[in-house]
Amino acid sequence: MSINLSQCFIAVDDHDKAIAFYRDVLGMEVRNDVGFEGMRWVTVGSPDQPDVNIVLEPPLADPNASQADRQAMNELLAKGLLRGVIFETDDVDATFEKINAAGADVLQEPMDQPYGVRDCAFRDPAGNMIRFNQPRK
Repeated sequence: MSINLSQCFIAVDDHDKAIAFYRDVLGMEVRNDVGFEGMRWVTVGSPDQPDVNIVLEPPLADPNASQADRQAMNELLAKGLLRGVIFETDDVDATFEKINAAGADVLQEPMDQPYGVRDCAFRDPAGNMIRFNQPRK
């Protein structure tokens, strides 16, 4: 039996800003852009991983959610408390320089971690923590 990652989801509050970050800064390709019931989903992914999709979705993508629940999710997103993703790169220092030069919000400059990677971290335009790691040799 084979199990593979197909999609992961990242909450965003402004799809156009998210596209500018994930496509223009990170080099992802936009694979789909769908509107449905007043909401929007944008799928992006690395050209090097055509079978893995990142879905940029509203903070609470449930048309039946209460207004109170929507507000709570928006507040968590604004505080940066929703989880993002971890990307692997073959050169974390160059990746850091490229993303930093684009003006992204730096959370952590590149550093060696005790768990075997060199990594750095940024916030995307919605406030999600996005990490980039490089396995140490």
